[in-house]
Amino acid sequence: AQSRASAGRDALRARVAANRAAKPARSGNFRRRRIAALALALVGILAAWFLVAFFQPFAGDGEGEGSVLVEIPEGSDTGEIAKILDEQGVISSASLFQLRLRLSGETDSIQADSYQLASGMSYSTVIDRLTGKAPTGGAIAVTIPEGLSRDQIASDVLPEGVSSDEYLQLTETAPKGFDTSKYGAKSENLEGFLFPATYDLPPENNVKSLADQQLAAFTDNISQVDLKAAAKKNLTAYDVLIIASMVDKEVQVPKERALVASVIYNRLSQGIPLGIDATTRYETQNYTEPITQEQLDADTPYNTRINAGLPPTPIGNPGLAAMKAAASPAQTKFIYFVVKPGTCGEHSFTASEAEFEKLAAEYQAALEAEGGSPTNCPE
Repeated sequence: AQSRASAGRDALRARVAANRAAKPARSGNFRRRRIAALALALVGILAAWFLVAFFQPFAGDGEGEGSVLVEIPEGSDTGEIAKILDEQGVISSASLFQLRLRLSGETDSIQADSYQLASGMSYSTVIDRLTGKAPTGGAIAVTIPEGLSRDQIASDVLPEGVSSDEYLQLTETAPKGFDTSKYGAKSENLEGFLFPATYDLPPENNVKSLADQQLAAFTDNISQVDLKAAAKKNLTAYDVLIIASMVDKEVQVPKERALVASVIYNRLSQGIPLGIDATTRYETQNYTEPITQEQLDADTPYNTRINAGLPPTPIGNPGLAAMKAAASPAQTKFIYFVVKPGTCGEHSFTASEAEFEKLAAEYQAALEAEGGSPTNCPE
């Protein structure tokens, strides 16, 4: 009996020991399963966050709020574009936008320009705006190229549904609250103040919306221009606009803006007529036909072949790059520039009259040989 009792106690102790040995194993398995489940849940949460952040399903119409003027410089790559948009609050993540842009296949479709955007826009809406796709909600997209005059904007750019006559009438004088004299202008005409960019216009009252947006964009951009160097030459902000408008008319190659501006400054300081025929084209509204001898001989304030100094007003509406060049020109002694034959608007610059005569003769010979403009721009 005693032996059987002892055997029973041994068996009980064996079962208890076995249970104790088994518990850590089950506890370890449980912890591993729990960690795996938590990791899976975390991965799911991160994946869901990425999908929401990337595709932005709760962004409403994606149009954002307010107004943000964004300048995309020439030669900007996708990373630089994304950084600009992120820094100005247009998008929420530069890296996600860059990925979305690459997946859209539109990386090569964005042109250097100024764009009127908004804060907190969806990635897809931003891509649509930067690639020139029409806005939603019945809005009208209009792109104003740099350097065009009011008349050119009205006749050549405004789309159907935006009245050219109303635009010319509305921009003839400054609206209440916009003081042209603040910049040194002697009239209220808005030539020069209508900033070129891409704008979204509402279906109704779109002309007023366009003019208001252009003036707001001008105010934003002129604040980025350092006018101290011009002021030392006794030039006002309005004078800078006049110079910038001529720069935009003369320059096709961006790196030449500051060089052309330097020629204008040098001629002004020496009392030499500017000799920029674009001023005569502006006055006569002759933008397509050869300038006549009668037009060149007319003694008017806009004839810069005859009269020294600046024309009375800007001859177009310059962009930010031209304004910056006009405010801070290159430091040169150049007083001449001539188009290089066989190029797409490139110029040769010189301070020598003899060199100028030689370059001008070469251009004239190429002009006659070609039977027209000897420039060579890609289609």
